[in-house]
Amino acid sequence: MIEVEKWLHSRIGLNFRSGLGRMQRAVDLLGNPEQTYPIIHVTGTNGKGSTIAFMRELFASHCKKVGIFTSPHIVSIHDRICINGEPISDEDFIRLADQVKAMEQRLLETHDQLSFFELLTLIALLYFKEQKVDLVLLEVGIGGLLDTTNVVTGKIAVITSIGLDHQETLGDSLAAIAEQKSGIFKPGNSAVIANLAPEAQLVCQRTANDLGVTLYQANKDFSFRNGNFSSSSSLADFNHLILGLEGAYQEGNAALALQAFLLFMAQRNEKVDQEAVRAALQATKWAGRLEAVTDHIYLDGAHNLPALERLVEFVQEKIQQGYQPQILFGALKRKDYSGMLTYLTEHLPDADLYVTSFDYQGSLEKQDLSGYRIVSSYQEFIDTFEASAGEKDLLFVTGSLYFISEVRACLMKQKSFD
Repeated sequence: MIEVEKWLHSRIGLNFRSGLGRMQRAVDLLGNPEQTYPIIHVTGTNGKGSTIAFMRELFASHCKKVGIFTSPHIVSIHDRICINGEPISDEDFIRLADQVKAMEQRLLETHDQLSFFELLTLIALLYFKEQKVDLVLLEVGIGGLLDTTNVVTGKIAVITSIGLDHQETLGDSLAAIAEQKSGIFKPGNSAVIANLAPEAQLVCQRTANDLGVTLYQANKDFSFRNGNFSSSSSLADFNHLILGLEGAYQEGNAALALQAFLLFMAQRNEKVDQEAVRAALQATKWAGRLEAVTDHIYLDGAHNLPALERLVEFVQEKIQQGYQPQILFGALKRKDYSGMLTYLTEHLPDADLYVTSFDYQGSLEKQDLSGYRIVSSYQEFIDTFEASAGEKDLLFVTGSLYFISEVRACLMKQKSFD
């Protein structure tokens, strides 16, 4: 497995925005595994992982064998490729990586080397075919239109949110970003979208009209408020639902997941078990997304400003309940970390804010952080906090998903030795 990971990591940084010709040729050479199962294709600035987690539980509760491809990973690279939440084994990963390596020798006759994300996507597509899954929940890497994953034809496309992130790649306006994300809509199929800003919603509507896509919009065609879900398309209504993921905003992600699930089942004339739906939504967990790893510590990969705004709303709720929060922040230099730190300072003035570095190339360093309280060792800081935490003390560890992954690994290791 070490050799395979070295091979994969050697491809990090290759140009992945060079069009889909290389990736299309690759899936063709592999016999088009992506055509052997239905796919729900998911994009969005934030909320993709949580929405997929809800869908995973919904389909699994109805005895479906569900392939899931997500990124980045929180614990191990295997976690990107799962079936019903169970990561791919070392043996299968290595064997399928060897198949992709062999295919690439033919691909190099006409195209450049494959990138890290392209290689992982191909391994996933092959694995899901081998395992004869009932459907695949496929997460876009960046954007949609030119994303590596967009060689597939999603029966249902889902857009979880549209905000300003990756502007250097996707464009510097919500309309431009919406053009990229609605690029996963496929002619004659369906799309489910969140309650988007008007300019983004108009782009999605126009794309849907141009392609003959049936579009379902949150707060217009379906809604989820205060535990109650309703759908104007007569798919199903549910009352008093309880979600396993914390944060009021998770109702929006659950709404998308439930609408896409009900649509998929209706398209196949399959029966929906209302009690199974209730149990699935309540059982949903997603590592590193407002995850309570101890009684006093939350991990949340709020890696851009829109995600941070949602985290702040949750922290403010906790303050109103009498809790005393602290924030530990770690991010990458290439992100708008200055804007994120300013937002935290302005909106959580009574919460102690600490900033730290972590073991990932491009993470923030001391010289980037003048004016903030700097923690030299996040591990020592967390240990000290946990040892002295009172009943109402909370620590929110947030920022880059790579930071969250590193912290989570440390905490899980400690737990295993406790």
